[in-house]
Amino acid sequence: METINKKIAYSILELAIVSDGVTIEETFKNSVALAQKAEEMGYKRLWLAEHHNMVHVASVATSILIGHIAGNTKTIRVGSGGIMLPNHSPLIVAEQFGTLGRLYPNRIDLGLGRAPGTDQVTAHAIRSDRMQSVNSFPKEIEKIQQYFSTESEWEQVRAVVAEGVNVPLYILGSSLDSAHLAAKMGLPYAFASHFATGLLEEALHIYRKEFQPSEYLDKPYTIAGVNVIAADTDDEAERNFTSLIRMFLGILTGKREPLQPPMEMTDELMMIQYNPAVREMLKYSFVGRKEAVAKQVDKFLNEMGVDELMVVSNFYDYNDRVKSYEILSEIIDERNNK
Repeated sequence: METINKKIAYSILELAIVSDGVTIEETFKNSVALAQKAEEMGYKRLWLAEHHNMVHVASVATSILIGHIAGNTKTIRVGSGGIMLPNHSPLIVAEQFGTLGRLYPNRIDLGLGRAPGTDQVTAHAIRSDRMQSVNSFPKEIEKIQQYFSTESEWEQVRAVVAEGVNVPLYILGSSLDSAHLAAKMGLPYAFASHFATGLLEEALHIYRKEFQPSEYLDKPYTIAGVNVIAADTDDEAERNFTSLIRMFLGILTGKREPLQPPMEMTDELMMIQYNPAVREMLKYSFVGRKEAVAKQVDKFLNEMGVDELMVVSNFYDYNDRVKSYEILSEIIDERNNK
């Protein structure tokens, strides 16, 4: 195994997960507090995901939450991981993120995906013609790039508030199509390997092999999502991990409920964890005390060679979650300073 010695950036993907017994208002407050802590700990960015019609996820109005968190932090980059573009008009996205970029200069990212971020019935309720936009996803991205361009003076439709504003675009994906597209457009690429694990290696290979330098990026830049459940002891981490296992099981079975409190690892949960579908989704989940997680992170980085980790840590308890992010920050800082 080749050791990768380059410095690794580390960031957070925030879904504003709603724990059982916690209000949505409290969840939003915790998201802001986490962003402030992450800023202190050296995390590069915090991205908000877009999901709909899920009782355990409150990051539905993504651009509004991005503005709220950016307004309550100072230096950390804040962005979308991502905006599901077929749900939206490219003009409105450009206007929203152009506005954010002017309010918080050089701190806003625009990650774009083509999945609905929900079930098909809800996707149809969001936008009945979304499949037309799915099929023209590359052209929709080009429209956004045009709206941000300074060469739109004679265009019939403009997003004036976005013109010339520095808001970098990222292609998000969980398939090989996204890898081909990000490479062709010369844009940075973020893979959702915190739940879609099977195609990560192949997608990274395609992206790096086919990458075409652009005015936005001169060489490939890769981000990979991982789940991290770190604690002071392995037993404590394993116990917190039960909340995540039950959450993924709920996704697979259609059982909708807030994130459940941790419990002791039972034989039933162990069997669920080793169910092929659950096991595949949790493949890049690093669980344990600091030393154990450090080994798992190091192995992943050496194998994948990504430039940045996008960390998801879904805990029932906010304080346990912050502790996990603190441990991960220490791990990466020690790795980067070797």
